[in-house]
Amino acid sequence: MTNHMESKTLPQKLKGIQLLLLDVDGVLTDGSIVYSDAGSEIKEFNVKDGFGIKIVMAVGIEVSLVTGRTSEALDRRCRDLGINYIYDGVQHKARLLDKILTDTGTGADATAFIGDDLPDIPLMRRIGLPIAVADAHEMVRDCAEWVTSAPGGRGAVREVCDALLKARGKWEEILKKF
Repeated sequence: MTNHMESKTLPQKLKGIQLLLLDVDGVLTDGSIVYSDAGSEIKEFNVKDGFGIKIVMAVGIEVSLVTGRTSEALDRRCRDLGINYIYDGVQHKARLLDKILTDTGTGADATAFIGDDLPDIPLMRRIGLPIAVADAHEMVRDCAEWVTSAPGGRGAVREVCDALLKARGKWEEILKKF
């Protein structure tokens, strides 16, 4: 785990997280947008990130997505992973935070958010644990309490999921299942 700031409270904050809120493009993907000749949008998701999401959900951490874009590929990925709270087409993410917290039954202090670009900053300032992916915009990294060592779409989400499991003392229990 790479910390942007030396935070003695980071392990304690990770232990108290009840909601892992994720941006999509640049966090769950590497930020590329690919269009087919037929005009459909193609997104590439990391299977390790997806497995991490499934594991944290299995130990009771809610996972939700908030993104400015919409896509059928994202809808399908969320169905595959069992993510129930998807907020897409959102232009002002921070304005939607109260609804997200109400829907998920979580408080802002018990929420971690992983972002990568300027629209994520207002939301990052309102939650308990702001996280940036390694290749996030410099201003987003400056706003984060933790910057992952992995870039978006290449294991950053899994890195956070593993840290959440370890902070809760669930890591050894998960390993025994395999």
